Parts: sequence; C-alpha cells; structure tokens
Amino acid sequence: MSGGLAGRDVVCVGFNDWDNEVWTNQHHLMSRLAASGSRVLFIESLGLRRPDLGSGRDLRRIARRLRRGLAAPRQRDGVTVLSPLILPLHSSALIRALNRRLLRFWVGLAARRIGLNAPVLWGYVPHAEALIDTLDPELVIYHCVDDIAAQEGIDVDSFNSAELRFAARADLVIASSPALAERMQTLSSRVLYAPNVADTELFATALEPGRIDPQLSALPEPRIVFVGAIAAKKLDLELIATLADARGDWSFALVGPVGLGDPDTDVSALAARPNVHLLGPRAQTALPEVLRGAAVGLIPYRRSRLTESIFPMKVYEYLAAGLPVVATGLPALAGVDGVALVEGAQAARTAVEGALRDDSPERRRTRSEAVRGRSWAARLAEIDAILR
Repeated sequence: MSGGLAGRDVVCVGFNDWDNEVWTNQHHLMSRLAASGSRVLFIESLGLRRPDLGSGRDLRRIARRLRRGLAAPRQRDGVTVLSPLILPLHSSALIRALNRRLLRFWVGLAARRIGLNAPVLWGYVPHAEALIDTLDPELVIYHCVDDIAAQEGIDVDSFNSAELRFAARADLVIASSPALAERMQTLSSRVLYAPNVADTELFATALEPGRIDPQLSALPEPRIVFVGAIAAKKLDLELIATLADARGDWSFALVGPVGLGDPDTDVSALAARPNVHLLGPRAQTALPEVLRGAAVGLIPYRRSRLTESIFPMKVYEYLAAGLPVVATGLPALAGVDGVALVEGAQAARTAVEGALRDDSPERRRTRSEAVRGRSWAARLAEIDAILR
C-alpha cells in the first residue's frame, strides 16, 4: 500500500442503488470523498438477491434499472453513478461469466469517459474482484458491512468464492462488526474493525430548539421511534406488536420504507394497532426533526445469522440526537455506552419505562457529546491513516 485517500480517484461497487430510500455506509463515505476532491464513480447494486417477480417493488426496480442502464452515468451528490446492465441471476456459471464481462465493459467505458487513472477500487460486494484487471487499481479495499450470504435469494457458493478471491487480493479489508471481522481474519491478514458511525454533527442538531416532524408531533407522547428500513428479515415485528399491546399509552412511530430489501414484509398486523404508526421514509437531513420529538430510540431487531453480524448505523444517530436507546441483544452492540440491550418483550418494556423515567435534558447532552467523535469524517481519517 502507498499513500492515502486524499484526491484519489475512486471506483466503488455498492450493494444498494444510490437513490436508495435509506442512506447506508457507502452513501456517507463516498459522498464525503467526493466533497473532499476525489472523483468517485459509484456502481449501483449488482442484483445479488434473486428478484421476486411477484413483488411490485422488485418489478419497478428492474424497470428502473433497464432505463438507467441504457442512459449515460448520472451525477448525484457530487458522485458519478453508473447502473450497469447485468442479469440478476448468479446461480448459473454461464450467466456469472457473462455478468463479469458486462461489468468490465460498462465500468471500463465509464472510467475512460471520466478519465479515471489508477483508482482506488472500493468494493462493498466481492464481485468487484472482476474489475481488478480492468481498472489496474493502485489500492483495493473490501468493505464488509453485512453478512450478505445470509440473506434469502443469494447464491451462497458463488458469493463465498468471490469473497475468498477478493479478500485475498485486497490491500485492506474493513469489517463493521466483530463477527464480520473474525470471519474476514480467516481470509486476510489486513483487517480493520470499523463499526458503523453517524453524521454526529447533523444528528446533534436534534438537541436544539426547532421544528418537529409534523406527523410525529401529531402523535401522543411518549413517542418510541424506530428509524430505518422496515423489513421482516431484520425487524422483530412481533416484538413491536407485543410492546404496543402492553403499553397502549405509548406511540410507536416507525419511520422508513416498508419492504426495502425484503418485499414480502407484511406490516398489516402492526398497522391495525391504534398506537403503531407507519410514517414512511424521510430524507437523511430531515431525520433530526423526527428524533427531536422522540422519547426513546428503538432497535427491535430479530436475532438471526444476518443480524448477528450487524452493527446498526442508527445506534450513533440516536445517541448523537441525545436519545436513550433500547435494542435487542445484538452481539455487536455489547459494551456500547448508552444502549440498553434486552431479550424479549418484557425486558424491552422495562428498559423503555426506565429510560422514560430517568431521562433529562442534561443526560441527552451528555450522550450526544460522548459520541461526537463517532463520525464519518473521523472514520475516513482513520482509513486514510492506515493506508498511508
């Protein structure tokens, strides 16, 4: 490895589309690299999950990808975004070989048009390995933020094979949870454990007097809030329903898109409860207005192989906004100050009751100040220092 990230050209192979309704690690880091002077070419999701042709969301996504794939790369948030036309079927060796050729063609063409030279290849999925010979990158980074192979619809064998190859060729492997770091250390000797952080400066504005999201402010207090994708593969919907039934005097506000990444998600049982409110997605910049009116930040994740490897980004968003946090006992959150880890609905209810009883403006300011350094700017500086 030589040099850091400052001013480098970057080709990032993501696991989401850039216009995703919920911003993720890749959006935060790539937009900040672009703002710092790097030219960033972002490759949208390669469609690793087998699409559900009975899902309206998946069908709309396929149609959108076709339209964008036939158009020139577009500019978003200072980033050049490419939607390569490839086939979202990865279980066939023939189609995988075709997809590798297509990916090399589309990315190589876009990189030449922009004039990228010896870029950093930053892959959030191991299929970025196909671009190493095409781009001749000066640095290769594998950023592992999810156990993608644990998701339904993923061809596990081909994914694991690609990951084995890519991790071995990467100059740096970044893992966002202890479980992922442990697994990556079996594939590479160059692993950095770097949990997800937050735009702490933005979320700290929730402590200042100001506007509260109108839909949230219309709900009775106390308001127990979850912000993020409402997907059954991650969220424990039964836990939320049980809490809502036990405390009819609390308002439960779920802020985010329903079914993102999991089109079979059924929220009808939650929607039928009078004190559960599905408020829809919000732009990243509007989230402090939501959290300004919240009493507790909730992270009601299911316990599964997938969530065992997750460090939710919303942890430090909630804390930066000053909120007390109640979360199911995800291993990655063990030892995080300000987070009450619980198992089961009764423990969650008790923890929320305690948070409501003990919270104060002073405690909120203390929580926010304690996580000020858990920012995306600090994370980039850490990665940059390691690369140097």
